[in-house]
Amino acid sequence: MSLNALKIAQDLIRCPSVTPADAGALDVLQSVLENMGFVCHRLPFSQDGTETIDNLYARLGTNAPNFCFAGHTDVVPVGNRDHWQNDPFAGTVKDGVLFGRGASDMKGAIAAFVAAVSEFVDQKDNFDGSISFLITGDEEGPAVNGTVKMLDWLKEQGETLDYCLVGEPTNPGQIGDMAKIGRRGSLNTKLTVKGTQGHVAYPHLADNPIPRLVKMLEGLLSHKLDEGNAHFQPSNLEIVSIDVGNSASNVTPAEAEARFNIRFNNEQTDAGLQDWIKSVCAGVGGDYDLQMKASGDAFLTPPGVLSTLISDAVKKITGQTVELSTTGGTSDARFIKDHCPVSEFGLVNKTMHMVDECVLLDDLEKLTHIYREILTAFFKD
Repeated sequence: MSLNALKIAQDLIRCPSVTPADAGALDVLQSVLENMGFVCHRLPFSQDGTETIDNLYARLGTNAPNFCFAGHTDVVPVGNRDHWQNDPFAGTVKDGVLFGRGASDMKGAIAAFVAAVSEFVDQKDNFDGSISFLITGDEEGPAVNGTVKMLDWLKEQGETLDYCLVGEPTNPGQIGDMAKIGRRGSLNTKLTVKGTQGHVAYPHLADNPIPRLVKMLEGLLSHKLDEGNAHFQPSNLEIVSIDVGNSASNVTPAEAEARFNIRFNNEQTDAGLQDWIKSVCAGVGGDYDLQMKASGDAFLTPPGVLSTLISDAVKKITGQTVELSTTGGTSDARFIKDHCPVSEFGLVNKTMHMVDECVLLDDLEKLTHIYREILTAFFKD
C-alpha cells in the first residue's frame, strides 16, 4: 500500500530540527525507508570543533542506474513564535493547508519523495536499477558537515549516482512554474581599508581610509561583469554593508570596512573574480585587507535527460510548461553537480523561511505524482 505524503510531512515537521539539531527527523525518515526495503546508512560528521551533524544515505536496489533524491531535514529558526498563528512544529492542517517550519523547505518535498517511491514500487516492484536518498542535516547551516562529506563517503564506498533530483522549493507561484537546471555562484568579500585616526581639522596628520574605500568600491561598481547568456542572468555585485564605527563628527576613523556579495553566472569563476577584486584594490593602493570566500561556483546541467523527465512529468500532472531556470540563491546542488547531472524541482517557495510557512495539500499531492511520473519514465522498460 502506498504511503501518505501528508502523514510523513507532519511527522517530520513535528521534529524541531533547526540546524544543527536533528531532533529525530532522520529517525522518522529512516524508519519509513527501512520498512520499504531501503538499506540505510547514518553518516555523522564534524569538523574543527563544530557540532556533529547527522546525515542519511539510503538505497533501494543494487543495480545501475541509480536515481537519487536529495534534500535536507534541517530548517531555519522560527523567529518570534508569538508571530505564528500556528505552532511551527505541530504540523497543523487547516482548510487544506499544512502549516509548519519546513513545510515547503523542504520536509514536504521529502515526504513527496517517499510517497512517490512507494507508489512507484507498488506499481513496479521489479524495476531494473536503484533509487536512493541523500538527506543532510546541514543545508541551512554552514554546509560543511553535510552533502559535501556524504558525497566523499559515497565515492569511497564505490557508490555512483547517475542522476539526482533535489527537492528545493523552486516554484514561485504554483506547482509546475519552474525547475532549476543550474545555479549562480556566490562570492562574499570583506574589504577593510586601514588608515590613521586623527582630527578633521588636521588631515595632514592623519590618514583617512574612507576616500580610498570609496574609490575601490567605485572601481568595482563601475565595471560590468558580463551580459549574461542564454541560461543565466548577468552577474551582479551588491554592497551589503559599509561601516567605519565612528560616532564622532570631528574625527577621521582608523579603518573603513565594506562587505559585498557577487552572484555570478558561468561566464565567471570564483578565482577570476577574486583576481579582479585584488587588481581593483591594488590600483587604489594603501593599506587594506581582503577576506574572500565563495560558497560555490556557478553550474549548469544543460537541458537533456533530467530536464525532459521533469518537464514531461509536470506537463502530464499539471498541464503546465515548466520554465527551466538558474535564478535564485545557492543549494546543495552546487556540490552534487560534480558527481552527476542534477536539477531541482519542489514545492511553491512563497512562504519558505517565513512565519506560518505552509504548503497546500493539493500541491503536496501534485508533487508526489510528478515525482512518481519521473521515476516511471526513468525506469521504463
